[in-house]
Amino acid sequence: MNPALARLDAALTELQTGQLDTRRFVALARAQTDLLEQLPPRFAEVLHGLLDRLESSALFDAESCSFSQRDLTDSMRLWLDKAAARLQA
Repeated sequence: MNPALARLDAALTELQTGQLDTRRFVALARAQTDLLEQLPPRFAEVLHGLLDRLESSALFDAESCSFSQRDLTDSMRLWLDKAAARLQA
């Protein structure tokens, strides 16, 4: 697996287990500019949309947010899987 993807994958696991806060995860993900340059532009658009929603979800408790953090982290995991597949193609 690409080192940047591996780093994001590990950070996502930490986010999901409560070992990393959302703000730090989002900052790490946004800093992966080299990785995004290796992928089609659509990947960056989708990633930034997910990160925007993750940031928003962190500002509200689960009751008042219109989307769940779990759904967003599941979508982030799917993004990582698709990015890995694209880089291996």
